Amino acid sequence: MALTYLLIILFAFMLLGVPIGFAIGGATMAAIFLFTNLNPIIIGQFCFSGINSFTIMAIPFFMLAAQIINAGGITDRIFAFSRAFLGHIRGSLGHVNVMASIIFAGKSGSGAADVAGLGPIEIAAQRKAGFDDDFNVGVSLSSATIAPVTPPSIPLVLYGSLAGVSVGALFLGGIIPGLLMGISLFVMVFFFALKRNYPVYPKTTWKEKFIATKDTFWALLTPAIVFCGIVFGIVTPTEAAALTIVYAMILIVFVYREFNLKRFMEVVLDTVETIGTVIMLMAAAGLFGWTLTRAQLPQNLAAMLMSITTSPLHFLLMMNFFLLFLGLFIEGLAILVILVPIIMPMLPIVGVDPVHFGVVMVLNVTIGAITPPVGTYLFIMAKVADLPLEKVIKGVLPWTIPLIIVLFLITIFPIFVLALPRIFGLV
Repeated sequence: MALTYLLIILFAFMLLGVPIGFAIGGATMAAIFLFTNLNPIIIGQFCFSGINSFTIMAIPFFMLAAQIINAGGITDRIFAFSRAFLGHIRGSLGHVNVMASIIFAGKSGSGAADVAGLGPIEIAAQRKAGFDDDFNVGVSLSSATIAPVTPPSIPLVLYGSLAGVSVGALFLGGIIPGLLMGISLFVMVFFFALKRNYPVYPKTTWKEKFIATKDTFWALLTPAIVFCGIVFGIVTPTEAAALTIVYAMILIVFVYREFNLKRFMEVVLDTVETIGTVIMLMAAAGLFGWTLTRAQLPQNLAAMLMSITTSPLHFLLMMNFFLLFLGLFIEGLAILVILVPIIMPMLPIVGVDPVHFGVVMVLNVTIGAITPPVGTYLFIMAKVADLPLEKVIKGVLPWTIPLIIVLFLITIFPIFVLALPRIFGLV
């Protein structure tokens, strides 16, 4: 009975536009107070348990690292490096856009940071070269979805913490899907470039390539530091995130000498504001997850699904359609917080690997970030590109097709996700 009222109150709050953290926490507390005789002290205990995790500390650190990279001029160097190597290919700056996002993904783990940081540089350069705005926003938004899937992905860290799954295994699992996303977008860019006869840059000399590489070399080492440190057990994900901040600060202060104290303080305050929302979500998730488990919702749902199908593939396909639908209306991190406690107990029953499912789930909710009506990246891009939201939406919709193809590819063939974690003995 309490569970029924909890879900009714939760959906009522969401329809009223209550921030998702307050909606989850408020609905759960209301159900406990009004419809059970449980001791209210458990509210504080389980809220605390939701955030009492060393792994969760990686999230604010990676967020701050992404902001520092954007503010320190590193994004400009990444774009210039990509242009030196790919600018002469048909589609030129479209390919550069995708490559820059692949490189940036290895530093930030945040698609929103990609849109906000690389977006202004990419849009300005592509407009100057004569590319259409629908193409510009489409390739910029779709390539930004690579960051949440590849290490050091913030959503994968959150999933790993909620699900009790190795973050290192999830990071390894996201590498091949991220590369497949990049390849699919390169093909899409080439298709558009041929159809619209887009311009190319003159081919750079090896000397120009060397200069671009030299200027960007130290920034390009960031993904290697994070990846090798976590996979080889040298540092934890949280320590790797803190190390990324230190390394980024060394770059902008001593190597690139673009440190600005005022801008740095703005970056810190922006990060604190953002992480406050995430911590609120995590605290509410701890209480929400305990309430659902106590009501045996995961077990009941698992039994219902098992009565429909016992096939892991059928289960994953149903989850894909369900998550893509939810992504139209709910922000990605909120979907993870709400559903991971419900779905995790089902995975052993249906025979789905939690690392495989984690990467599939994160790609699902990331696609939701570029789909209307509430895709968060869409609103950032509308501001960055100074375009009406409806034009941004129209531009990005065709670019969801290659991402959905990759999604179903990694769903049907788990080896794309599990190959690297198995090689390193993490699954």
